[in-house]
Amino acid sequence: MLKQSINAGQVADSALAASRQVWLAGLGAAMVTRDWARNDAGHVFRALVKEGSTVEARAKRAIGKQVGLSLSAASDALTKARSVALTTVNGVVETAVAALPKFRVPIASTRSAPAKRASRKVRRAKRATRKG
Repeated sequence: MLKQSINAGQVADSALAASRQVWLAGLGAAMVTRDWARNDAGHVFRALVKEGSTVEARAKRAIGKQVGLSLSAASDALTKARSVALTTVNGVVETAVAALPKFRVPIASTRSAPAKRASRKVRRAKRATRKG
């Protein structure tokens, strides 16, 4: 076996040299970054903004299509719901008009104005169904 003598002074000098090299590499990186920021960063930044703008425009178009389709589907559903509601209400009205002649509405002198108007409307509807 070979025995190597370890010299404490050499180890200390090597450690100091290594740490100094790390320090100098950091300074060099800072200077390169500063130079890049001064000379090239503006071009890179503008290119990134342009690319981002393109991606955003594509996303807006895609989302706009989906929103348009959703609005169309909602409009169709509303139209169908309105049609069903009108059919149902018209059926109820026809049934009520057909049943009105069978009902007798008492006429009292102490009724309110809205009740009197309602009573007149009922009488008119009865007359209209008798004539028809």
